[in-house]
Amino acid sequence: MGELKTAIFGAGCFWGVEAAFRKVHGVVSTEVGYAGGHTKNPRYEDVCTGQTGHAEVARLLYDPDEVTYGDLLATFWSIHDPTQEDRQGPDIGTNYRSVIFYHDPEQQRIANLSKEEVGRSGRFKRPVITEIVPAGEFWRAEEYHQQYHEKHGSAGCRLI
Repeated sequence: MGELKTAIFGAGCFWGVEAAFRKVHGVVSTEVGYAGGHTKNPRYEDVCTGQTGHAEVARLLYDPDEVTYGDLLATFWSIHDPTQEDRQGPDIGTNYRSVIFYHDPEQQRIANLSKEEVGRSGRFKRPVITEIVPAGEFWRAEEYHQQYHEKHGSAGCRLI
């Protein structure tokens, strides 16, 4: 195994996002949490108010010898509708926004190219509005949110 890298994606309810990435070969570990906000140590109840600025996200550790960042982005685009502003399906709020948090200039470059390609592909009828922003502080969500689908099944969160 090579040196592991980190990726953070927000694509709606973090339970489903984490579940999708746990199936990707080369993803070594996942955890869900909150990123992109201004409140320190937010709790789920705080994030759901929309007042903290955080998105629900999945943070991945992956082996770039096994899976590329581009492959992870392909999964990201396949599991949600990146044209919906501040929502995914029945989940509404800024915490459900479509967002890619990059960790270095190479991730930023690849994410921007990938977004442009998805936008030009014709897959979506509306413009892709996914944010691509620097990764800041990640706050791990409460334990009952971690690997939620494995613990409770897939009820309560849908992916496209």
